[in-house]
Amino acid sequence: MNSANQPKTIRIDDARQGWVEAFRSPGADETRLNEEDNDWLNASLSSTDVRAMSTTPKPFAVFDIDGTLVRWQLFHAIFDRLGAQGHLPTEDYAKARQSYDDWKNRRGVSFSDYERVMVNIYDPGLEKIDPAAYDEVVNEVFESYKNQVFTYTRELIRSLKAEGYLVFAISGSQEEIINKLADHYGFDDAIGTTIERKDGRFTGKQELNVYDKGSALKRLVDKHGATYAGSVAVGDSESDVAMLELVEHPVAFNPSRGLADLAMSHGWKIVLERKNVVYELSPGKSGYVLKI
Repeated sequence: MNSANQPKTIRIDDARQGWVEAFRSPGADETRLNEEDNDWLNASLSSTDVRAMSTTPKPFAVFDIDGTLVRWQLFHAIFDRLGAQGHLPTEDYAKARQSYDDWKNRRGVSFSDYERVMVNIYDPGLEKIDPAAYDEVVNEVFESYKNQVFTYTRELIRSLKAEGYLVFAISGSQEEIINKLADHYGFDDAIGTTIERKDGRFTGKQELNVYDKGSALKRLVDKHGATYAGSVAVGDSESDVAMLELVEHPVAFNPSRGLADLAMSHGWKIVLERKNVVYELSPGKSGYVLKI
């Protein structure tokens, strides 16, 4: 028998004793399973813990969200609305606003300085915030920012999905809003900062994936059985480097100075979007080549 026409054996689950053999004859319409294995297979596929089966792993694309898809920082927007609505101490919120103004007006305060002030207020104050009020703020911020996105990344997501790519999001912003945005744009999976809740309150514990996006990406790839062949990653800052290094086609989008330097040293593609014009910088023999 020609090997191309031989039936395939597909391993369904390591936890099951033995194998389920699915035989598809040339020209057949349906895979024939024995009754016992068919019942087991149907039951297994109803579980969210079982991966979708595929004999051909799909390529994937992974995106940062804040400053890469969305034009602002969702975490910052949530913090600002919590403060404006009185869910944070008034003096602390005023201090954060002053730091923000100093950064915006270039008065010796860097973006990292402003962000540090904000985080030092948000983290210890989280336990005092009513989760119901927090969730309402998340909904408000989502409605305000869901369509305030960059053209380049929005269209790249659409085109890659049309080509059959799995599309992932990894962000330092809270998972509550990242999951909403992921659903809105059709991402296959997303990872954001997890805030622990217990007995209807925040415990103050958080799982921050922003500091190890490489490990977060590996978990998603393993979970979905994706392939690194043809893989794409898009990010805008140094926190995205770990996931950019893992893929075949890294893209530094509107990069920070640190990421731009690293991208050029590695020969990564650089994309800039300004006033609805996209500038693509691709590495050439004697430097980067500009494409508009």
